[in-house]
Amino acid sequence: MARVVVLGAGVCGLGAALMLRRDGHDVAVLERDPAPVPDSNEGAWERWERAGVTQFRQAHFLQPLGRIVLDEELPDVRDALLAAGAARFDPLRLMPPWIADRRPRPGDERFATITARRPVMEHAFARVAQEEVDVRRGIEVERLLTNGVPRIAGVRTTRGEELPADLVVDAMGRRSRLPAWLADAGARGMHEESEDFGFLYYTRFFRGEQPRMLAPLLTAIGTISLLTLPGDDDTWSVTVLGAAGDRPLKRLRKTEAWTAVVRACPLQAHWLEGEPITEILGMGGIVDRYRRLVSGSRPAVTGVALLGDACACTNPSLGRGIALGLRHAQLLRDTLREEEEPGRFAEAWDAATEVEITPWYRATARQDRERLREIDALRQGLERPAPADRQAAVRAALTPAAMCDPDVLRAMLAERCCLDSPTALDEPELAERILELARDAEPAQFAGPDRKQLLTLLA
Repeated sequence: MARVVVLGAGVCGLGAALMLRRDGHDVAVLERDPAPVPDSNEGAWERWERAGVTQFRQAHFLQPLGRIVLDEELPDVRDALLAAGAARFDPLRLMPPWIADRRPRPGDERFATITARRPVMEHAFARVAQEEVDVRRGIEVERLLTNGVPRIAGVRTTRGEELPADLVVDAMGRRSRLPAWLADAGARGMHEESEDFGFLYYTRFFRGEQPRMLAPLLTAIGTISLLTLPGDDDTWSVTVLGAAGDRPLKRLRKTEAWTAVVRACPLQAHWLEGEPITEILGMGGIVDRYRRLVSGSRPAVTGVALLGDACACTNPSLGRGIALGLRHAQLLRDTLREEEEPGRFAEAWDAATEVEITPWYRATARQDRERLREIDALRQGLERPAPADRQAAVRAALTPAAMCDPDVLRAMLAERCCLDSPTALDEPELAERILELARDAEPAQFAGPDRKQLLTLLA
């Protein structure tokens, strides 16, 4: 049995804490935000203050991988979400009607998921966790305890309390302060990559009869994208995304301009037919970042593990963060079962992360890069740029190919739902099939305003 201190009581931190506690470890969770867990789901939505979570009241979706982890590890949390009215969603329902072969395939059940607004999802985790895990809210860490560099041996809080630990888990998300604490502790060698692709998000939530899904959840329309997501208890969200450097888009903060843009998108306009339950909620400053606690081929520090967004965070519009974070927590539990000795654990944890998590960071950063190239060209009145390489060409061909082939559609969904590694699309036979189908297919362009029409709507 190991003594574990988890820093951060978000979904992934609490998910990891529950899995580790149920595996017999002594677990304490420290959360800087002081607000107690509300008594109800609506209380969580309306009043829960979580300043440490940037996207707490932004659009949220649980990819099917996350639902699978809940089924396997945390069925009580899953049941709490369902009791809260979590929406059931199966992306296979979006199969275009012109695809004739609609026979089910083995494994189709894996595409189904349940989803809820972020505060409601965190509330379900928090209510379950507080019954069996030592969760301390309003506790801020001052520094790390060391047992000789580079061995981390626990944490010291700003209240002067010292908590020894065999393992400190960083689940503090995008705003993690662990790099500064490691530097203060004398640990060196953390590897970090970061790109600020500069997307802005403008979201509004509604309540009513769930809208019919007529387009992909995330749909690129010229120089903007629309994200339409079902939620719990007859709620849903609509988000307009664009490039941060696109100054006219800042007018989307105004309800009239935002509504006009969504209404001009015929496949999403009916998502406005509900009762608005928020104003327009803006978010920016989201970077894609990857961190690794290695120096050369050896761990730079032991006794600490980066989890979820603290390890690799990506564009939240793709909805991968919590699903991958829960899978990462499952890997953490499995790795600690196999290796408790600090040095061997650090090596095994890094290896598992590199195989299962890092490819998603690489793929998302590449996708963001390509999307911004496209946006920049369209803003200048140019044609869409040609894909930068074969890998990008396969991704560009994927949607038109999937619109006419049920098996390519499933391959696309398996990647988008985090069920298959993004590298699966690079298998030569599948990649060639995608390119071949796309050569004879119509380009994947969804109805909505072009650049000139968009600027008129925003004027």
